[in-house]
Amino acid sequence: MAASQDETGCDAFTTSVSFDAGQIGTTFQWGVVADIVGASSTWVVVTEVPDESSNQLYRSFTLAEGETQQDYWFATGRRFGAQKYFLPGSASPGIRFAVWAPHARNVEVVFAPFVVTSGTPTGYIADDGMGVDPAAMVVPLLSKGGVWESNIARTPALANFDDYLNRLYMYRITNEQGTQTYKVDIFSRNQVGRGGTNPAGAHYNGSYPDLDGIVSCSVVSDPDQLTQDFNDAGIEKQTLIPEEEFWASEYSAGLTPPQNIADLIIYELHVGSLGFPSTSAGTFADAMAFVDKLMDLGVNAVELLPVLEFDGDLQWGYGTSLFFCLQTSAGGANQLKHFVRACHQRGIAVILDVVYNHFATKNNERSEWGYDSDPYVTPQDNVWYWYQGQPIDYPGNLNGGYLNNGSSGYTPRFSEENVRQMFTSSAAALLDDFHIDGLRVDLTDAIHQNNTLNANGASIGSANQYGIKFLRELARTVKMVNATAFLIAEDHTGWSAMTQSLGQGGVGFEAVWYADFYHHLIGDGNYGDNYAKLLKSAGYGVAGPLNMDYFAGALLATQYSKIAYHENHDEAGNETNTERTIVTAVNQAPLFGATRKYAEGRSRFAFGLAALSAGTPMFLMGEEIGAAKYFRYNDFFLNKEDLVGERTSDGRFLFRFYQDLLRLVTAKPAARSRALDVIYRHNNNRVIALTRSSPGQQLLMLASLNDAPFDQGYFIGTDSWRLPAGGWQEVFNSDAAIYGGDNVGNSSAILQVNSGQMNAVIPARGFVVFVKVS
Repeated sequence: MAASQDETGCDAFTTSVSFDAGQIGTTFQWGVVADIVGASSTWVVVTEVPDESSNQLYRSFTLAEGETQQDYWFATGRRFGAQKYFLPGSASPGIRFAVWAPHARNVEVVFAPFVVTSGTPTGYIADDGMGVDPAAMVVPLLSKGGVWESNIARTPALANFDDYLNRLYMYRITNEQGTQTYKVDIFSRNQVGRGGTNPAGAHYNGSYPDLDGIVSCSVVSDPDQLTQDFNDAGIEKQTLIPEEEFWASEYSAGLTPPQNIADLIIYELHVGSLGFPSTSAGTFADAMAFVDKLMDLGVNAVELLPVLEFDGDLQWGYGTSLFFCLQTSAGGANQLKHFVRACHQRGIAVILDVVYNHFATKNNERSEWGYDSDPYVTPQDNVWYWYQGQPIDYPGNLNGGYLNNGSSGYTPRFSEENVRQMFTSSAAALLDDFHIDGLRVDLTDAIHQNNTLNANGASIGSANQYGIKFLRELARTVKMVNATAFLIAEDHTGWSAMTQSLGQGGVGFEAVWYADFYHHLIGDGNYGDNYAKLLKSAGYGVAGPLNMDYFAGALLATQYSKIAYHENHDEAGNETNTERTIVTAVNQAPLFGATRKYAEGRSRFAFGLAALSAGTPMFLMGEEIGAAKYFRYNDFFLNKEDLVGERTSDGRFLFRFYQDLLRLVTAKPAARSRALDVIYRHNNNRVIALTRSSPGQQLLMLASLNDAPFDQGYFIGTDSWRLPAGGWQEVFNSDAAIYGGDNVGNSSAILQVNSGQMNAVIPARGFVVFVKVS
């Protein structure tokens, strides 16, 4: 095949094949093999055939007279939307508008005025067309198999892309029923709205910063240029430079972000919760100011809660509707790119939470919901949503055919290739355009297992199968764009195929969130006695046994592709009866004096077990300073914590503990390995011991949730092969005075192990770590 550039300016490969006229009517299958970085002769068609029971990867067509071209788009992020379009032989681009609307009768592009000098622009077009710029040309689109496209030959004014840069537009769609509607561009790179106001189709005379981005006008953007100045965040950018120039300074010598998931230490960060003491949602500017604080803490990966355009601005971000647009209220695409570059310059990887199991459940009447057909008349044609059967199958319940999946909205129509490819193309754009290092995919249970009929709750197996197909396509796409990118699932099913390779018949993710580890270790929330619930039980302040044996099983399971956490956003603020770690540690007792000391000791125990598990450790923002306020999706802005000031105030002991333990984990290969053995546990004494090992290094951790120290020594006995004979030296003590503890430990003495037996001091509510030295 010959290398070239396609009409959007992207890399493409073409070839010609001759057929005999006698083959007209014959169906052919085809695909593409390519040499890519790190893998020669790779099949690069990532989209599976439209058969729920097949994972075959080929394209097919029936040869017809006059049809001379077959195309395959690896990603459609530059295929749909308002994109550059290069005519043959032209060095400068025009613009092409393209939208998928298979049921529409007609589609046009209309523009809103944006003239700052004449007043504040509104950036909103009402249902009756009020807000359309009467002086602007209406661009007609032509249908090609359900895809509506502009045509420069028909509309010569589209020949210069720069004439349309920063223009505000919407699609005026005459839907299946003949009603004229106004819709945003699903593939929009920028929305004019930056707030939470939804005029609901009525006339709007306010300013664009107050609008919810999901219902406001889309903005023509150039993803190949970035702002040189972080603060150049207006609609009309003044400091644009080519992306190659921007990314040239992406990395610093010796500070490359980790590329192995076992090496990550993940800090879960909600941008909206930054900016203390303001009660407005935090922005990328606040995140930029926090980058050096992440480096000081010692984490090497930051996981952002969703920042793709979501409804409103005062939420966590899990109501996404526009998957190529960065939340405009947070600062938009260019500011996120500045944040990513700043993280990479400090050796910090950036992972994004993405939500592919549902669309925004409110404010999306101008995006996916009823895009080209009235969903209250023909719900089966609501193209972005799965509708099972026909409305006649659900008498008296028009919505009965939609699918629920345990998330916040109806199931996307994963049986439709354009729907699946919109999501996978968004992932490709995040990796390619934004240099994101990995994705954490929200609630994959909803995609591959939980699809049920709204009418009666019946499981819909075909939807689950198509969900699995989508997840495989996502994994192939991610690894094709960046072979070292991380792909993490929030999956609570225990389905082993999630982390099996595609070649072994699996889905191809690298790790899953391990909720059972949290429930055994922390245990707040409404969970049964089959969980250890160590911290919650200790928090009652009464003596008695703890289920260390239950927890031992959870520790052992962290060896198998797990993200191990003692706190995350869901457990802190989304589950029933859950709290921050330091609050659970003392059963909501006031955090001062001796109570705070107890709380911090138990909190150190909790993070220590997560950090020294065999999983990839992760923790929620604020844990490092003992954040205690509510972290709920709907009022986080009223409960922000001073994450910086507390480092030198009440949170100073915990912060120093986190810094030092993270340094230990980073420096010791055995702490980053997947080899773990629980060599001892004692329920009555509340003690557990584990070893971590890698070639040439062995670590031993002795941990106790007992409220009194074993300051005269504690005898550990196990098989000699599990605890090798020789000298072991303490290298970390969570009870050190610099962490606010009582300094009960083994100092620097080298303790001897013989026949699997050891006698060592273990502090109260804490742990000690040894390294084998002889």
